[in-house]
Amino acid sequence: MDNQMQFEYNVEGGNFTRAGYASSQIKKILKQLNVDIAIIKRTVVAAYEAEVNVVAHAYSGTIYVDIDTEAVKIKLVDEGPGIPDIDQAMEEGYSTASSQVREMGFGAGMGLPNMKKNADKLEISSEVEKGTTVEITMFLNDKG
Repeated sequence: MDNQMQFEYNVEGGNFTRAGYASSQIKKILKQLNVDIAIIKRTVVAAYEAEVNVVAHAYSGTIYVDIDTEAVKIKLVDEGPGIPDIDQAMEEGYSTASSQVREMGFGAGMGLPNMKKNADKLEISSEVEKGTTVEITMFLNDKG
């Protein structure tokens, strides 16, 4: 497919001043492509939650964004402690965030549930002591 765009963003663990940078860039790009505003909103919420999770929990991470005429695919790969129990982590309110992260207003345990609510497709794989990969797919038409 020739109508494909790819972007890559690095995320620094613990750097909350830059948390949200990649998701705001994704929002700008989707607006320029005239993507439906409802899809943009859901995409940005899912991307932001994923990005903040990297900042809050991991040492570092990379966000890969792939956009074509069918879908927006966002893949976050982080180096961090990993998620020992993904099912438990998907429960609203469950969080392993530190008290410092919570004091900044993050770590309420809604990140993964919000990603799941907003993404058309969400895949999470994790290896303890290695890191986590989150794949968010947003379909740009009714074929999803």
